[in-house]
Amino acid sequence: MVRRTALAHCGLVLLGLWLCVHSVPISVEKAQGEPQVDKLDPPASTDTGLHYDRYLREVIEYLEKDPHFREKLQNASIEDIKQGKLAKELDFVHRNFRTKLDELKREEMNRLRMLIKAKHDLQDRNGRAMDRQALLKQFEHLNHVNPHTFEVEDLDRLIQSATKDLENFDKTHHDEFKRYEMMKEHERREHLKKMSEEDRKKEEQHYEEMKKKHANHPKVNHPGSQDQLKEVWHEADGLDPEDFDPRTFFKMHDSNGDGYFDESELEALFTKELEKVYNPKNEEDDMIEMEEERLRMREHVMKEVDSNQDRLVSMDEFIAATKKEEFHDKNEWETLDHNPFYTEEELREYEQQLAHEEHDLNKKSAELQKQREELEKKQEELDHQKMGLKQAMEEMERIKGETQKVHTNQPGPHITDNQRTKVVPGNNHPPPPSHKQQDVPVQGHS
Repeated sequence: MVRRTALAHCGLVLLGLWLCVHSVPISVEKAQGEPQVDKLDPPASTDTGLHYDRYLREVIEYLEKDPHFREKLQNASIEDIKQGKLAKELDFVHRNFRTKLDELKREEMNRLRMLIKAKHDLQDRNGRAMDRQALLKQFEHLNHVNPHTFEVEDLDRLIQSATKDLENFDKTHHDEFKRYEMMKEHERREHLKKMSEEDRKKEEQHYEEMKKKHANHPKVNHPGSQDQLKEVWHEADGLDPEDFDPRTFFKMHDSNGDGYFDESELEALFTKELEKVYNPKNEEDDMIEMEEERLRMREHVMKEVDSNQDRLVSMDEFIAATKKEEFHDKNEWETLDHNPFYTEEELREYEQQLAHEEHDLNKKSAELQKQREELEKKQEELDHQKMGLKQAMEEMERIKGETQKVHTNQPGPHITDNQRTKVVPGNNHPPPPSHKQQDVPVQGHS
């Protein structure tokens, strides 16, 4: 994996080399008066790989704008930075920048709170309790006890955390690659178990043929050796190997012109060697293995050349390395083919872990299936109750309709014409007082 440029600049020196390398000298006139605090654009696309990468780079960019801090930084040694001496200079940073740093910290705290809430919600759904304080302590790059202001302790924590995390970055990558290879072998063996005896033999034979084909490649020069660099000089740069000059080579491949080889610039030098072994069009070549090989080469060169262990190679370090005996090493580089990724015991432990995880998943799946069946049963009962209620309502409506129909069709009392008061059109006056209503005999009464 080709490392991004910022990974090197945020190494052990973290603030020191990054800012010193990229800094532009500030004149006395510009440093006087009220410093201008600009609104930062989103950080550049380069990424350290840390989960707090944006916060780290924004803090660095603001500190770089303060004249006092920048001056102290240029005179600080790597040990001063690592021991926290530089962090104490934060007390002298202008209040405008301190205010911006406070804002950055509050934004980072809000981001972490959102992460914690998301994890809390997830664990709640899984029926597990969460210790919020324990989770907060995992974020060691800032002081969560004081969530409002950016203090000396915050800068010190940021430096120490980034230093430690970046030092462990390669180890994490190696561990992930190891798990990848064990999973690949596990799946291959499981696939073989499902085959017939004849098919299994054919598959095993094909597997061995691919391994031999992959191992059959041109000589891979020792990374960082004279032969390896001369090959780049000749094939990539188009120059005569007899005219090889280390200083010229360094300047040609220092792509950003900062006077250092960072990790990505170093890894770019190994492309020609890697192309001898890996081709994305070949079935036998795994490109993930190629990136692991690239990482191993870079680590090897850094170990031999990076004398101050700042994850950068200066011109002086590079020239000094070309004068060592190892620079003339003619031995072939041992690729991953010669270095087992894991032991059989480690593979067995990994497979046991997979089996345990599969058991837990199956158990959880069975529980979910049981819950689903119970919900379906309850749904059926509810549907049955709804159907019964619907039928009862329909029956009530039917009875109500029949009752209304009976009352509508029942005949009323019979009234004769003589019992009705005739009304002459246009004569709506009431009957005179002398008018007497005739008695209407009621049947059944005397």
